[in-house]
Amino acid sequence: MNTLKAEKRSMDVKAKKLRREGYVTGNLFGREIEGSLPIQMTKKAVDQLLKTDNKGSQVMLEVDGKTYDALIKEVDYNAMANRVDEMDFQALVSTEKVHSVAEIVLLNHEKVEAGVLQEDLEEISYKALPADLMDKVQVDVGEMKIGDVIKVKDLEIAKNPNIDLKTDPEAVVVSCTAVHNSVPEPETAEEAE
Repeated sequence: MNTLKAEKRSMDVKAKKLRREGYVTGNLFGREIEGSLPIQMTKKAVDQLLKTDNKGSQVMLEVDGKTYDALIKEVDYNAMANRVDEMDFQALVSTEKVHSVAEIVLLNHEKVEAGVLQEDLEEISYKALPADLMDKVQVDVGEMKIGDVIKVKDLEIAKNPNIDLKTDPEAVVVSCTAVHNSVPEPETAEEAE
């Protein structure tokens, strides 16, 4: 599990000014934190973390010497400035289920020889204790044939008794459909006249 260093943010300084100085602002909230704790992290540290972790990932958040087991709840990316402006974290309690999402990652899609893959879901919503959290669900689609469908209930996450699915188990994750490309027949010289 990755660790991200942060420091308590003074509300006297505007977030816009902090961003110009190379910081990402955010909040840490949770059952054992009164209200929420405004924090700031260096842009470099956040960029490094986001190479391996994302929304739904569990990280260790170190704020002024105190370490929290935390879940990345929100990542506010500013596409115009090509940077992360804000990140919110939820401090986890080992005995309390927390709502999270797991990203769906399709594996072996290059092995599908017939048909086209149609991914209908990009993430699965669920509730679980911190020990059972996952940020990615890998789906092997290499053996899929035309007409095959993989639903949420077919995935490992749905078989885990410690996870309460919030996404409909009947929801289609990925399907394989026939290619409907019709190539027009070339005209003969007689038909063109």
